[in-house]
Amino acid sequence: MRSTPDPLLTPMQLGAILQATRKTLGMTQSALASRLGLSQSRVSYLELHAHELSVEQLLAWSAVLNLELTIGARSGDHTSSRIHTDW
Repeated sequence: MRSTPDPLLTPMQLGAILQATRKTLGMTQSALASRLGLSQSRVSYLELHAHELSVEQLLAWSAVLNLELTIGARSGDHTSSRIHTDW
């Protein structure tokens, strides 16, 4: 049975999801780093600063953690919602 995931709205949520999934799988940061070709310290940093992940990195990370990324239109009326970014 698949549950409906909550929408991802902030990079902080993304980092928390990646970290929680890694821990649920019993995977250390070192083991994840080895599979991603990164250092353990870089994995630690990116879990706390997920806004710095590239799309390529996020897809690789998701593959290692057996996560699925989807994108689609929001349900309901969100036309008045504004997202603040610093880009």
